[in-house]
Amino acid sequence: MNTTIARSETVVRSWYLIDAADQTLGRLSTRIATALRGKHKTDFTPHVDCGDYVIVINAEKVAFTGRKLDQKKYYAYSGYTGGLKTRTARQLVTEDPERIIRQAVKGMLPKNRLSRGVIGKLKIYAGAEHPHSAQQPQPFPEYI
Repeated sequence: MNTTIARSETVVRSWYLIDAADQTLGRLSTRIATALRGKHKTDFTPHVDCGDYVIVINAEKVAFTGRKLDQKKYYAYSGYTGGLKTRTARQLVTEDPERIIRQAVKGMLPKNRLSRGVIGKLKIYAGAEHPHSAQQPQPFPEYI
């Protein structure tokens, strides 16, 4: 048997569409991170970006378990003294729902140059509409 090693020129990328409505944030994020890295493919290679594009719709309807809507905090620091902004998940869902999913997925990717390019293949939209219909996205499979 020969081991196949993917090269960036030979990678075939798919487009997946996932509806985040009423899905738990953590479980959803792990599936998205797996698809973005390409770990579900048979020719996965750790040092090559062989993942797929993922479109997430209805980000504002993502579910949190327990009392995380009020207890989970998101921080943004401007770099200046006294510039730390703290928001709860409930506040962030109304202000910037895309940031919640992007930050959760980004935390599940390895911290290197490759993952900075991988996160660019994630497209998140608060509502049910997205501008990527020309790419003919497939429904997100259950096995990922």
